[in-house]
Amino acid sequence: MKKISVPQLAWYGQRTLELPLPDDWDVEMCYMDGYNRPEVDVEAIRAALRNPLGTKPLRELARGKKQVAIVFDDLTRGTRPAKIVAAVLEELAAAGIPDDNIRFICALALHGVMNRSDFVRKLGEDVVSRFPVFNHNPFGNCTYVGTTNTYKTRIYVNEEYMKCDLRILIGSCVPHPIAGFGGGSKLLMPGLASVDSINWHHKCGQANMDPVNIEAKTRPTSGMSFIEGNVFKQDIDEAAGLAGIDFMINTLLNLWADSAWICAGEWKEVFAAAAKQAKSHYRTTPVLDKDIVIANNYAKVSECMIGMAAAIPIVAPSGGDIVNIANAPEGQVTHYLAGVFGKTTYAVQYSACKIPSAVNQFISYNEYPHRGSEWYPQHDKIIYLNKWDQVLDALVKKHGPGTKVAVIPDATNQYFAWFD
Repeated sequence: MKKISVPQLAWYGQRTLELPLPDDWDVEMCYMDGYNRPEVDVEAIRAALRNPLGTKPLRELARGKKQVAIVFDDLTRGTRPAKIVAAVLEELAAAGIPDDNIRFICALALHGVMNRSDFVRKLGEDVVSRFPVFNHNPFGNCTYVGTTNTYKTRIYVNEEYMKCDLRILIGSCVPHPIAGFGGGSKLLMPGLASVDSINWHHKCGQANMDPVNIEAKTRPTSGMSFIEGNVFKQDIDEAAGLAGIDFMINTLLNLWADSAWICAGEWKEVFAAAAKQAKSHYRTTPVLDKDIVIANNYAKVSECMIGMAAAIPIVAPSGGDIVNIANAPEGQVTHYLAGVFGKTTYAVQYSACKIPSAVNQFISYNEYPHRGSEWYPQHDKIIYLNKWDQVLDALVKKHGPGTKVAVIPDATNQYFAWFD
């Protein structure tokens, strides 16, 4: 047996999962171009804060400010902000801002709340012990800041954030299935927005989504990596402009979700620079006509259905199987916009992932099974397994020598360059 290796447990000790496959199978590893880019060091982080794009260095920007909000993303994103936060706090201290005037806010959007141990995973024990860290509440405590032109979205934003006169956002620019790339202004909208704002914005976005049709050779205006002409992203940017962002920090993530690139400064310039880099960093060379697609989910494993957008187009039109690896000890994220809350009870914008006719069997491999959190539709093609030897048995029964296999090391954080 040959063995393939994929990353696992981003927030639970990180490990490599080794998966044996038959020696006579033709296995292709589909790495993104920047998968092994090294992690940036502390000096690179400090340099980004002291030499920002389009604004003053953070230390100068902070002088004279009274109240500071530092916003970060939740465990559904791979961003590791602890080292960045340490450097940010150095600059704030040098500007004369006391600890008592600083708070952290988790930009949850409509995801379930984080607890103390989750905050520690993101920020580190020292920060959680020293500073107040809050969950965003999308169901209340939000302030109206204006209405966008694009979707006419009435924007209500976290009240605590709006009370501060220095607002710093830390996130990662990663592929997003509608907005092109996440991070940037998405940390504010939907990250810090109200349930009504988020619901209306996504409803409009879903209504205007372009279906990705590889065979048609026409480039969509929304979807992973698509920024130009993306009105969904345009509405997000308008919301950020209405609420205000004083300082943005964006990173790119390597395969293990370490910060492999960093940029800071004025939010529009930072995101533009990050998205330009991201186009090549997360790019994955397209492959087609595979008998088996193994889609590992890592950075966004608690939203593992995102990975299906990468896996489904690779299956051979004549038929093939998908293995979706979703080892998430926490289960799939509670999602008040698009989640599942009963056997036939769903959030307002729940949409079951369609399994096309070319997929013969869809295997959900999860060492931490929790059927109550699954987003999968009811479908007779879906098989739930929690041991790899069970998965292998199911595959070997249907596939013999010469089977063509594609392995996606992180299907949630890569995009296939179908339209490049």
